[in-house]
Amino acid sequence: MSTTAGTPDPIQPIDPLAAQRAPADPEHDVYLTGTVFLDIIFTGLDHAPVRGTESWARGMGSSPGGIANMATALARLGLHTTLAAAFGTDVYGDYCWESLALGEGVDLTHSRRVAGWHSPVTVSMAYEGERTMVTHEHPAPPPAVQGAPPRSRACVTAFEPGRQEDWVRRAHAQGAKIFADVGWDESGRWDPAALPDLPYAHAFLPNAAEAQRYTRTDSPERAVRALADLVPIAVVTKGAEGAVAIDSLTGERAEVPGLPVDALDPTGAGDVFVAGFMTGTLAGWPLADRLAFANLTAALSVQHFGGSLAAPGWSEVAAWWNRARRSADGGADAAGLARRYAFLGDLIPDRVRDHPRLRALPTIGFRVHDSAQRS
Repeated sequence: MSTTAGTPDPIQPIDPLAAQRAPADPEHDVYLTGTVFLDIIFTGLDHAPVRGTESWARGMGSSPGGIANMATALARLGLHTTLAAAFGTDVYGDYCWESLALGEGVDLTHSRRVAGWHSPVTVSMAYEGERTMVTHEHPAPPPAVQGAPPRSRACVTAFEPGRQEDWVRRAHAQGAKIFADVGWDESGRWDPAALPDLPYAHAFLPNAAEAQRYTRTDSPERAVRALADLVPIAVVTKGAEGAVAIDSLTGERAEVPGLPVDALDPTGAGDVFVAGFMTGTLAGWPLADRLAFANLTAALSVQHFGGSLAAPGWSEVAAWWNRARRSADGGADAAGLARRYAFLGDLIPDRVRDHPRLRALPTIGFRVHDSAQRS
């Protein structure tokens, strides 16, 4: 977890995999690769931009986006995360590199700087419960890692119809657990056979609309049962309504309802859900606890704007758990929620529970001495 880029959080509170670690284990918990964008998010707009006029935003945030959303979510939950990505040598590239490496503790050993390549940029405008995005991107350079990826406990990827990633096969052969979601099938075929890397998946986590189309079913519950015949662990997310999962390796089935929160921005919530589920799976938790934890981390993220800016760390999980415990005598629903998440009590040390996490500064270019002068 971190505060601003270059200013590490003074407490490194929780290693969720501490009980699983052994000297012969891979150096990395999670390996991932993809494109890093600079995300600039404008919030507090009263309406959509109107042609020929100037709109004023009451809030703004800047952060690394794209694959950096997932990398940040994983690192903030205490997983040793390594990212292979290309970074431009422009100021935007400097900012994204420093934010991830210094601010979040993401290992960038397998990433590289590419001279002359403009960093991709996405501007997101949030208004009336919706968002509009504008992206500028030059063709990406070749993959940062050629051949086999570094050894890791797990890898995360996104399946695309008709596309096979050689690194996924290589990582699987090295013993890494592959966690994958999937994007929208623009072809309209929705054929699982068109996902060539699906046989390598340890866990497959589509949303309800995607899962039902791929399985030709009419409910998330039927979809997850069909997917459980294809992959060891099947998870179907239902947005604000929660998620359902089947772990064929353990014989467990679990379902969790959505958590009541004031949602501001869903950007990156899917990445945060996957990160939470990966954390619990690699730690060996029961399926119901993994699913509940993923549901909670995603719910915490949508209460803030921005992708990686919104990813929660353990201090924010602890703050939520403290409120849930104190509210346990407020009725049957509150008591049930406290019982469902009681496993958090064994995970969160007392020293973490009242330690708030400071979010990143919402602009580019502040350095440590700048923020110190303003504090």
